[in-house]
Amino acid sequence: MKLEVCLSCMGEKDLSIIEKTGIQTDALVISQCDEEGFVQECTPKGVHRLLMTQQRGLSNSRNMALDNAKGDILLLCDDDEKLFPFHVWTILSAYERLDADIICFRFANQPSRLAQREQRLNKWTCLRIASWQITMRKDAIKRANVRFDPRMGAGSGNGAGEEVQFLRDCLSAGLKAWYVPEDIGTVGNSYYDTGEAEGTWFNGFDEKFFYQRGVSTRHTLGLAPSIAYAAYYALAKRKMYAKEMNPVQAFAHTLKGIVANDIDRQEV
Repeated sequence: MKLEVCLSCMGEKDLSIIEKTGIQTDALVISQCDEEGFVQECTPKGVHRLLMTQQRGLSNSRNMALDNAKGDILLLCDDDEKLFPFHVWTILSAYERLDADIICFRFANQPSRLAQREQRLNKWTCLRIASWQITMRKDAIKRANVRFDPRMGAGSGNGAGEEVQFLRDCLSAGLKAWYVPEDIGTVGNSYYDTGEAEGTWFNGFDEKFFYQRGVSTRHTLGLAPSIAYAAYYALAKRKMYAKEMNPVQAFAHTLKGIVANDIDRQEV
């Protein structure tokens, strides 16, 4: 088996991000920038490729990676990660041990809300997975014909949640997904933990954030479960957004998005 890291970023026009990220194997970098282009380097660590595209949206970037990847096992990666030197061995050994199409790993500086044991993921426990934890068998994903929904994710106007939709679609297609509590690197602090990180779509816990969250969770979970999840999130995460609004306001703004159910809206 061969591992390939599929890294999504913006504005990169060379392969220097490979070294910064600590990738020790083949890599495919999808850089959304102001031009189209292709760069390839053969190094002692592996074949490194850069695809530059004027297309926008994180889900589109992930799908382009799926279309162009050559590895047997793919690791989704963002530009704020630092992979541990042994990440290749950790990932491939897990696939040799488990009957899995998808394996989600742990990052050392990001506490997981899952029980810290090897376990099969289901449509509810996958709600606790972030995109940078996901690895997958390329052939299994292609056979199942599962894609990232371009109406979700950074750059779509509907906030995040594309990885949860992707995992749930994989499970609906009969693929086997596992969580393995072994660290493969570190990742920059996300808004989920600090509320301070900047991104291509996150600008604070404002009305727009909760509205978009309502839209995306309604699309993924359906009406009744999304309302229940909105209430849970408003209460469980209240300390995270307390400087900007109270739980009642957070729930109300999320509910507006749930009721609107306008996932096809593309306004950023």
